[in-house]
Amino acid sequence: MIESKRDIIRSDVDEDYACSGIVEAGDLVFISYCFGNVGQSIEKQIIGAIDTLEKRLESKGLTLESVVNVKCLFKDIMDLPVLKNVFKEKFKGKFPSRIAIQSDFVIEGLLFQLDAVAFKG
Repeated sequence: MIESKRDIIRSDVDEDYACSGIVEAGDLVFISYCFGNVGQSIEKQIIGAIDTLEKRLESKGLTLESVVNVKCLFKDIMDLPVLKNVFKEKFKGKFPSRIAIQSDFVIEGLLFQLDAVAFKG
């Protein structure tokens, strides 16, 4: 089937949690539930989340440079200063807009998660 710009494409679907990890709509790609290195330090969890994001982006032929917005969820918002150093290293000056909020997580040991929006146009 040939996909058009009007198609909504859902992938990385988790039927148990009723969620799509990646949704493509037009020129935008929405990526959710990026986390990694659970149980490790906040810095390693931020790196793990970005690594997960990169893998999902690569599955769509995209890179971190195409990310235009991220939502950062912290177990403790006071860990926010760690984020800027990791973002400087990973995004290399091509920073997305972002929001950071504090959240409780269901997964034991999870300190950080991010959701992202990328532009594929």
